[in-house]
Amino acid sequence: MLLGLLPDVEVVGTAADGEEALALADELCPDVILMDLRMPRVDGVEATRRLRASHPEIKVVVLTTYADDRSVIDALRAGALGYLTKDAGADEIRQALQRVASGQASVDPAVQMHLIEAIATAAPGPAPAPTAPPEPQLPDGLTPREAEVLGLIGAGLSNAEIAAHLFVSEATVKSHVNHMLPKIGARDRAQAVGYAYRHGLVPPGPVRR
Repeated sequence: MLLGLLPDVEVVGTAADGEEALALADELCPDVILMDLRMPRVDGVEATRRLRASHPEIKVVVLTTYADDRSVIDALRAGALGYLTKDAGADEIRQALQRVASGQASVDPAVQMHLIEAIATAAPGPAPAPTAPPEPQLPDGLTPREAEVLGLIGAGLSNAEIAAHLFVSEATVKSHVNHMLPKIGARDRAQAVGYAYRHGLVPPGPVRR
């Protein structure tokens, strides 16, 4: 009766429960459905969820006595754009219908407070575990140690100096060089130096020899 008295509002149907509301939505294709939450057979949250899946163009305003945070969150998650309590006046309902029909949200101020409090008092979830930074991608299949040796060649170190710097034997350095040169397509150390600079492998600053 109240809706029928509102200007620019035409009541095209009424339903006794969520299942009947879904059937009438298929038949009548209204612009907005004013949905109760507590109904037999199919409740308002489930009816809203199904309605938004089958008729996304139909907007839903929840009108209910329940303003608790769980009801609000469930209804909004289901796809309702409006949420009013049943003590809302005719003008509030009219404004909510107009806003929702135009695609805007409309939530009763008292309901907004419940929603804000629910979000503010929600227990924070566990902090995400720190993740290690991704390993840098090395060119041409170089191993990290080969890239390190190549960078030190680029810095002007001899094999003996590289061995001392890395605390390995000179034979180990020679082995790395022999494996590394074919990978980068270099014939000698001079070409290896150029490659190291082009690919940013030379360590910045002075290197202890």
